[in-house]
Amino acid sequence: MINDTVIVFSRELRPTLRQPFTIVISMVQPLVFLALFAPLLPGTDALRWFVPGIVVMSCLFAASMTGSNLLFEMQTGSHERMLVTPLRRPALLIGRALKEIVPMVAQAALIVAVCLPFGYRLDVGGALLGLVILAGFCVGVGALSYTLALASKHQEWLFWTVQQTVLFPILLLAGVLLPLDSGPGWLRALSAWNPLRYVVAAERALFTGDVWASSTAKGLLAAVIVGTLGLLIGVRAMRRSA
Repeated sequence: MINDTVIVFSRELRPTLRQPFTIVISMVQPLVFLALFAPLLPGTDALRWFVPGIVVMSCLFAASMTGSNLLFEMQTGSHERMLVTPLRRPALLIGRALKEIVPMVAQAALIVAVCLPFGYRLDVGGALLGLVILAGFCVGVGALSYTLALASKHQEWLFWTVQQTVLFPILLLAGVLLPLDSGPGWLRALSAWNPLRYVVAAERALFTGDVWASSTAKGLLAAVIVGTLGLLIGVRAMRRSA
């Protein structure tokens, strides 16, 4: 299983490494959000609150795009050739989703480097643990994106419609860009059912070194649940489409 995952991961990552300019372009968006939203946040700890959220947002965007690559492969016929190989089906999902972590790590490093001159301080050990939790969450989101691509293989517009419709409410209800503490009760109630909210809270605690915070355990649990459900749904959808 590990060997199959490494094979798929390497296959997916190789085109990106051959064209590193795509990684550079993907770094522009989080920097724009950082420049436009961070000054609007009150208090001196705005960066400590905002930077982990931007990292999670970048991860969510990248993982939710996993299915777009699958759509292209189904059009060219390479997906069918992958299915006749002895590769395990979960490895096809995990390898694709983990590939999206590489640009995200590069983005996170750039964001932290930009914020250091402005007084931002990062706990390296906590941040690395946070990236592991985020990777588990990404696997689940990537598998769900994969499933959506399989369901919309004859209607490509459907993938983008559903992806954009679901992505932004989840993002806003997680309190990534703006705090939800002062929001209305119905908004906070909806947010409580959003697993991304707990992942974001865990990242904020870990990036400051608070490893034993209760929010860390909740974020880990949310990532495990999303990762497991995503893989179960994705593998079943792949077997049914084969």
